[in-house]
Amino acid sequence: MQRNLTQSKEALLKSYNTRLKEDVRSMLENFEEIVRLAKGENETQLSKMTQCEQDTYEMQVRASNIVRAGESLMKLVSDIKQYLILNDFHSVNDAICTSSQLYRSTQMDRDNKLMAVRDDMAADLYDLEEEYYTSIYK
Repeated sequence: MQRNLTQSKEALLKSYNTRLKEDVRSMLENFEEIVRLAKGENETQLSKMTQCEQDTYEMQVRASNIVRAGESLMKLVSDIKQYLILNDFHSVNDAICTSSQLYRSTQMDRDNKLMAVRDDMAADLYDLEEEYYTSIYK
């Protein structure tokens, strides 16, 4: 059971790593292409106006790709936070178990001390009662 849980966590972390790399790569490629298009170095057979419109359209598409990748990164951060919260239960559970064992041992120690005091008091009261009934001063 623990081994399957560990493998599941590793697979999830690998998928997070893959998503991160893909989103960053996408943002970088789109940004580089926007910069290249903005320089206007392409000499083509198209008229300058048509080329400008096409470049503008492509820059808008690439800008929207950057936004999409950014949103994907924000979702990834949210998923990682949720992963950390949900998978931290093991350490929280260990801390609770340790504290509960400490409290149980403390409770047992106090109970034993109380029983010892009770037994001592009962013996002292029995001795006092015995002394009273056997005393000549009653």
